[in-house]
Amino acid sequence: MDLLDEPVPGVGTYEDFNTIDWVREKSKDRDRHREIATKSKESTLALMKSISDAFSGWLLMLLVGLMAGALAGGIDISAHWMTDLKEGVCLNGFWFNHEHCCWNSNETTFQERDKCPNWKSWAELIVGTNDGPFAYIMNYLMYVCWALLFSFLAVSLVRAFAPYACGSGIPEIKTILSGFIIRGYLGKWTLMIKTITLVLAVSSGLSLGKEGPLVHVACCCGNILCHLFTKYRRNEAKRRETLWRSFFAALVAAFTLRSINPFGNSRLVLFYVEFHSPWHLLELIPFILLGIFGGIWGAFFIRANIAWCRRRKTTRLGHYPVLEVLVVTAVTALLAFPNSYTRMSTSELISELFNDCGLLDSSQLCNYANVSVTKISSDALPDRPAGPDVYTAMWQLSLALVFKMLITVVTFGMKVPSGLFIPSMAVGAIAGRLLGVGMEQLAYYHHDWVIFRGWCSPGADCITPGLYAMVGAAACLGGVTRMTVSLVVIMFELTGGLEYIVPLMAATMTSKWVADALGREGIYEAHIRLNGYPFLESKEEFSHKTLAMDVMRPRRSDPPLSVITQDGMSVEEVESLIAETSYSGFPVVVSHESQRLVGFVQRRDLVISIENARKRQEGVVSASRIFFTEYTPPQPPNSPPPLKLRGIMDLSPFTVTDHTAMDIVVDIFRKLGLRQCLVTHNGRLLGIITKKDILKHMAQMANRDPDSILFN
Repeated sequence: MDLLDEPVPGVGTYEDFNTIDWVREKSKDRDRHREIATKSKESTLALMKSISDAFSGWLLMLLVGLMAGALAGGIDISAHWMTDLKEGVCLNGFWFNHEHCCWNSNETTFQERDKCPNWKSWAELIVGTNDGPFAYIMNYLMYVCWALLFSFLAVSLVRAFAPYACGSGIPEIKTILSGFIIRGYLGKWTLMIKTITLVLAVSSGLSLGKEGPLVHVACCCGNILCHLFTKYRRNEAKRRETLWRSFFAALVAAFTLRSINPFGNSRLVLFYVEFHSPWHLLELIPFILLGIFGGIWGAFFIRANIAWCRRRKTTRLGHYPVLEVLVVTAVTALLAFPNSYTRMSTSELISELFNDCGLLDSSQLCNYANVSVTKISSDALPDRPAGPDVYTAMWQLSLALVFKMLITVVTFGMKVPSGLFIPSMAVGAIAGRLLGVGMEQLAYYHHDWVIFRGWCSPGADCITPGLYAMVGAAACLGGVTRMTVSLVVIMFELTGGLEYIVPLMAATMTSKWVADALGREGIYEAHIRLNGYPFLESKEEFSHKTLAMDVMRPRRSDPPLSVITQDGMSVEEVESLIAETSYSGFPVVVSHESQRLVGFVQRRDLVISIENARKRQEGVVSASRIFFTEYTPPQPPNSPPPLKLRGIMDLSPFTVTDHTAMDIVVDIFRKLGLRQCLVTHNGRLLGIITKKDILKHMAQMANRDPDSILFN
């Protein structure tokens, strides 16, 4: 009896913390597609099923886009409201944030558009006034209390219901997309808790962003919705390939977000800016300086953050995640409140730093001294001398820069959802704005210098500090993440014009070169290595002259390779082999003597098939023989019925010879997504190389601890 004439539940699936077999999954999908195409010619119903199968991918992307866009809009609106809740409440409706509350007021003046009778600070509500030291202390106290409450709820919900909801999620998503299984990481509980706690964590005022965790949220949406469609539910590789269709999902998500309008400006981007003055070629020098700063900051941040996270994993600090979050929140809130640029949300800070000062701006950064000019354009103001408020803002921004650089190191990686895009951009935007104002004042007072002569005349709008802030933000984000092309595209979307692509490209490339010179890994790759995930980085070169025989197992001092013969083992012998070893699969050979390779069988498939046979096939006992051959030879009289398990065997496992160069083997694993590769010599099986073996070998060659690779 061949048990695999009908599918056995569980066969072909994977255990937790294992790598999928891309080749097998692709083969399964081709077989499924071939069967559907053949049946579609037989009847109209089968044809309709074929059309439905082809359309299901687009329908899935539509649903993913709608769900991800709706969640992103809801998260942004909620975070904005809860951030403002730390400072006060709207009397017209507690659900209004500060901005929306004042929109509805008829008594708001343009000069003081942030002040309206409908919005009350906590001091006004509790002590009746917003002036004086007691009112300041009351507002300070309420700000800290709300921050502690939000962060406590966030870390408690993560610990109690979804431990995988912490962090940014991008290192794990990269590992999962490469073929690794982490059960529950993209599940419904993770989605629900991450959505709620992301709002709480951002609202607490911690130095973190929501963009990275939103990637995790969107991937959860995709994984959950995949279970509605059979071809995605049953195929791990199919779930991970969506490159072209993801464009359609992004379109739907953008349309959904535009309909919700969470930013209140009818724009799709958070920091939409519009600069009115062109940049000059000589400004590339300060732009490149910002790139150097971004690269140095990125390398420093990665080293410091990884050192702190390693300390968290290896000391008692990691045993008290709630206390750590509360202490960091308390320190952040206590130090942030006195400085208006750290008290406001990081998104609001970046928006203000990107802003190009106009006539109607009442920001402290735009409070320049009044000078008489013959003509003032409605679009651009001439460079003017900085007023006292601008100098005050520079000191506050300098303190904010140091604060953000240090506090982000200990915040990223705590047991709450935490993104890195916004904090990194904030550091760069502050540095850029400081440099931009400095260049602006230099051009105003020394326009006759050689570097300004010919393009910066008195009364002209020469320098745009907001542009420097944007370039600095791109440089720091590039230094931390090592993104290049995608980062320039993202920043280009923020400006809405091609004119500033060159400054962004110059700063981003300089940042990457400087950061790579100080350390090859980006922050996400560093966290992948810290956590021991089996991820083969495509950018990492393997230049060592080692051979497959140097890496394969078993080594010379190891016991022989555990194999299964194609027709000579009993159920009891196979079950003993499974119990005595922890390998994920076994090569199948002709016999122990010849070691001629026949195929490869996965441990999980073998266990499930034997258990299923004991339940469904009458007479199967421990003495029953297991056959992986095409035909079962005649059995002696009175012998128990045999098991035919050829259907679960991979008949074409990938093999290399023992003298294959390891750089070729590494390329094969990267490009084919293999989980293991068998090593032969003249057709005779010698050993096996797994993805984990390759990662351990690469770590050893790079003088790192090979035992840091934790998972199969």
